[in-house]
Amino acid sequence: MIRPETIQNIFETAHIEEVIGDFVTLKKRGANYVGLCPFHNEKTPSFSVSPSKGIYKCFGCGKAGNVVNFVIEHEHYSYPEALRYVAKRYGIEVEEEEVTPEMQQELDERESMFALNGFVTKYFRENLVTKEEGKSVGLTYLKERDFRDDTIEKFEVGYTIDKWEDYSKHAIANGYKKEILVKTGLSIEKENNLIDRFRGRVIFPIHNLTGKVIGFGGRILSSEKSTAKYINSPESDIYNKSRVLYGIFYARNEIVKKNLCYLVEGYTDVISLHQAGIENVVASSGTSLTPDQIKLVKRFTPNITMLFDGDPAGIKASFRGIELILEQGMNVKVVLFPEGEDPDSYARSHRTSETEAFIKNEAVDFIKFKTNLLLDETVGDPAARASLIKEIVQTIATIPDGISRSVYIKECSTIMEVPEQTLMNELNKSLRRRFRDKTAPRQEYFAPPEPSQSLDEQLEIDPLDISRHEKELMRLLLLYGYEHFLFADEESGENIEVRVSDFIVNDLQNENIKLENQLFNQMLEEYSKAIKEERQLSEIYFANHPNPKIAAIAIELIATQHQLSENWKEKKIYIKTEKDKLNTMVLTSLLTLKSRLISKQLKQLSDSLKVTSDDAGVFILQQQYYELKNIAARIENQLTRSFHY
Repeated sequence: MIRPETIQNIFETAHIEEVIGDFVTLKKRGANYVGLCPFHNEKTPSFSVSPSKGIYKCFGCGKAGNVVNFVIEHEHYSYPEALRYVAKRYGIEVEEEEVTPEMQQELDERESMFALNGFVTKYFRENLVTKEEGKSVGLTYLKERDFRDDTIEKFEVGYTIDKWEDYSKHAIANGYKKEILVKTGLSIEKENNLIDRFRGRVIFPIHNLTGKVIGFGGRILSSEKSTAKYINSPESDIYNKSRVLYGIFYARNEIVKKNLCYLVEGYTDVISLHQAGIENVVASSGTSLTPDQIKLVKRFTPNITMLFDGDPAGIKASFRGIELILEQGMNVKVVLFPEGEDPDSYARSHRTSETEAFIKNEAVDFIKFKTNLLLDETVGDPAARASLIKEIVQTIATIPDGISRSVYIKECSTIMEVPEQTLMNELNKSLRRRFRDKTAPRQEYFAPPEPSQSLDEQLEIDPLDISRHEKELMRLLLLYGYEHFLFADEESGENIEVRVSDFIVNDLQNENIKLENQLFNQMLEEYSKAIKEERQLSEIYFANHPNPKIAAIAIELIATQHQLSENWKEKKIYIKTEKDKLNTMVLTSLLTLKSRLISKQLKQLSDSLKVTSDDAGVFILQQQYYELKNIAARIENQLTRSFHY
């Protein structure tokens, strides 16, 4: 178990914008950073990171949290894993209390899967460099492809012995559970025995964005036709092939630096290009490109260049995936290598400068490439030519930006020798069809409400709900608890400077007010204790609170979508901020909350009066009712006056 002091040190040391910046391209905007949300598909940035508050918030999908929460959400780590990841990034030594056998059994299953993958990766590496079979078969193959030792080590390439249960037995002997071996897909259970999934294969570990091994790809070296050349790990709790790209862990920083991602097909393409010094490259590992993989690249750059070998059939099969990229508003280019060459072979047979120059000079915009590729197939066939024109226009219609569509229409008009207006008319038809498909209402959306439902039931409105007033009061407390404001004391007639946290906490305690939200009451108790000990609690303390429920609600309250630009001050235009109006806001918030609480009590008394028949009981209830009405009137009067402070 990680010591509390270590956890505190991790939160105090970590810079949230740096950690999130490893996964998301962030741009400075005022005091905050913004980027495209990694948790949902969006084209306009709504994901905000606040270094001063140590939180992130997406105003599109609602995801929010602190630096450790982000790693948990993004990488699907357990809490201890996320803490260790952040600690490692900042060189913090993680001090842990001794883990008992009982505690070991309770370790998160996902963590066990990661641990197993890491363990067998090392074992596969040992097979490759120390075992006779590994050296004579696996290492020989890699050397024939001109892979250097440092490259093989960097990508953790290994080898599996050609036996039925070699690494399965080894893992079991080292304390790993049979169930975890099956869940990761490393082993197959057959008649209560474990069989190695990968046998006699060169192994390519597949890493996630943080470098954890989540799965494996294995290439067989025998010429046996009945056996698949490549096999991959099956999907598991930690490996989803449609959401990962091979090499992304090694390529992400270079992709951001170059503002460009090269997309290839196989493992060796990635490794050869990396060895040649071209590191902004990833592979789809032979699978069709998916929206999640595209979004993964889009976090780092809007520019993709696809590197293909000379097989036209393979290129045509990739068209749908490329159109998915266009739909995301990204820029796509295509490079076609000479016949008989692929990125792997070309990088091995040419100098780095030659490979870079070839890719740069041969890169063609996808739509122009597709048009030229298919145009030759329509010579002498007017029907095929008309069909091609419609297909190209439909491809252009997938592009969300209107200016880009117009540019492509103009270029295609020249290439296909078709009037620009004809193509534009066809484009508008296609856009209208796409719009209708997206906006066509479903029948059930217009189903009338059940006759038995009242309007209040349909809208679920509670006129006496005070939750929003409690939230507003706690928001002010979190954001401005350490600030001071002038309060007009009625008894002395003087203006007294008070701290926001002291004023709110003392006022609620003096009135013996308990909030309905129990998390808020716990936070108020911590504020009260801090005031007695002459400590000040900030919003960052609660955003990183050990109670995840308190941390979540604190982050939700302090996250703000908009901030005032500094340009106004430069132009000598001064706009009042919340901080300038603290006296009015704090007083109004407290009085409004009290007013709503009294309204609820009055409603309860009114309901009791309707069912009470005892004269004495009615008299007492009436007295209480009138006393509360008088208090309510005084509060309303104070509310009116508070706006003039």
